Amino acid sequence: MVQYVRDIMTSEPVTVEPQTSVVDVARIMRDEDLGAVLVTEGDRLRGLVTDRDLVIRSLAEGGDPQQTTVAGACSDDVVTVRPDEELDHAVELMREHAVRRIPVVDEGHPVGIVSLGDMAMERDPDSALGDISVARPNT
Repeated sequence: MVQYVRDIMTSEPVTVEPQTSVVDVARIMRDEDLGAVLVTEGDRLRGLVTDRDLVIRSLAEGGDPQQTTVAGACSDDVVTVRPDEELDHAVELMREHAVRRIPVVDEGHPVGIVSLGDMAMERDPDSALGDISVARPNT
């Protein structure tokens, strides 16, 4: 049976504007238990920022994290999929581009995000990756 991105994507992704400070984005990630948020200008996708991006592209560079904006930390050459695309295509894109998350867009507007963990849970919920994907982090 054919599966589509819309069947497993996380709908209503968390978004931030490019001028949002990296500290504010980190707090959103902590409070919402997220590893990535979408960066938008208005209702258009501009990029994606992960917790790793915040560390590597922002904190490790120094500077004041209260003053540093997410615009410099986000990936702006983002691979996207549409909700009506087959899930196998999203898997191919993840492999080809070595990414763990892909924003889902409809006519340029972000409508969701699909992750490697979502796919693991859908395809093999008993796998180690599936188990890790649904586990709550230790706090």
